[in-house]
Amino acid sequence: MSKYDAIIVGSGSNGISAAIRLQQKGLKTAIFEQASSPGGATRTQELTLPGFKHDVGSSILPLGLASPFLRNLPLKDHGLEWVYPEIAYSHPFIDGTAYACFKDLYQTAAQLGEDEKNYLKIFKPLMEDWEKLDPDLLAPLGIPQHPVPYLKFGLKALPSAHWLANRYFEDERSKMFFYGSAAHSTIPLTNLASASFGLVLTATAHRYNWPFPKGGAGNFTGAMLNYYRSLGGELHLNHQVNDLRDLPNALAYLFDLTPRQLLKINGLNFNSLYRKRMENYKYGAGVFKMDWALSEPVPFTSEKCRRSGTVHIGFSQAELERSEDLVHKGSVSDRPYVLMAQHSPFDATRAPEGKHTAWAYIHVPNGDPRDHTTILEDQIERAAPGFKDTILARSTKTTHQLEEFDPNLVGGDINGGLQDITQFFTRPIIKLSPYSTPDPRIYICSSSTPPGGGVHGMSGFHAAEKVLKDHFKDLV
Repeated sequence: MSKYDAIIVGSGSNGISAAIRLQQKGLKTAIFEQASSPGGATRTQELTLPGFKHDVGSSILPLGLASPFLRNLPLKDHGLEWVYPEIAYSHPFIDGTAYACFKDLYQTAAQLGEDEKNYLKIFKPLMEDWEKLDPDLLAPLGIPQHPVPYLKFGLKALPSAHWLANRYFEDERSKMFFYGSAAHSTIPLTNLASASFGLVLTATAHRYNWPFPKGGAGNFTGAMLNYYRSLGGELHLNHQVNDLRDLPNALAYLFDLTPRQLLKINGLNFNSLYRKRMENYKYGAGVFKMDWALSEPVPFTSEKCRRSGTVHIGFSQAELERSEDLVHKGSVSDRPYVLMAQHSPFDATRAPEGKHTAWAYIHVPNGDPRDHTTILEDQIERAAPGFKDTILARSTKTTHQLEEFDPNLVGGDINGGLQDITQFFTRPIIKLSPYSTPDPRIYICSSSTPPGGGVHGMSGFHAAEKVLKDHFKDLV
């Protein structure tokens, strides 16, 4: 007899979400994690100096509220406290001004001058239809519950960010503002579907702001695990899985792993065709990330940037496009797109009194081993003169170091695989059920399945629903 109904391998947000969903249904589950601390990429550590708390991977978590599954969990009762920055994100310009994405749609649009009406033309319908779109935006490909609003969204989402920005905006600053959120896609801004990231992430800013957990993203993981344990779930750390026999017996096994790692595990009954297709899975660009302990807040020239939790840096439309294009040609721009976050102005628990923290990353070719400290800090200095003088200590993470921290970050890819049009809906392979495998016991619940990267837990939730349907029909 099986000791467990289901076993989950990996304790990232998707693995924990899968475990919670199955435990909620009354199943006996356990999570097995290879690291000494849980959370996958959602962990907080003192990387620089004592008392300075840094989110090593995932950090700003708007999808934690946008997720239909996570937002309904009683995480507040288990230790989670959200911090909402005054401004979700901003984009500074070379003249020292900036545009800010406020929660208020109209306040945001009012900054854009001649493009105010066009901004509202894009985002007002999206916000009005959000309740209808919400169930399908973070779900596998299928027939949407509300086809008409979804089709209207798709007509804007499937083109490139370049197309949408030039179709709707006249002023270059408006285009750069949209590019800032669209570049989270980690694909060239001229690629199909890159617009979808700008649309969805900006919509979440207007809907939820871009919040983060008080005290560190690791507290989000902690709250999830506290709730999971309250349901009777088990967590086992320092448990490396190289063979299915390394795990107790169970009816189903859910792996919060990317295809490359899954294929290394012995004892899985995969046929040669499935293995070959999984071996062809494509990983996306990596990131080079830096964390800083600071003597004072980041001295942005723009007051809007100082009031923002996240800041996107890139000083022309051409500069932003070139930065993301070069990455996919194996190079790095000397003026890269920078994604920067600052927690301590809004969360005093992140640093000793009077001190601050910040982090930033740039996109780099997958597996790039180089240290890009100089170009990253130089780009920030253009938006915040004197920034380098505030640095007390720094921590750098190359793509190799990120993968050592979390093996799911293959080559520094933080999205679990390339998120272009070829793998946007059909990850890890084209298949009616992306979560199941040829082995009826084995399921994938990582960000290498729909809906892809981000701390939303929906890959884990949908994988758990598939397990329930296949093995526990009486509980569905």
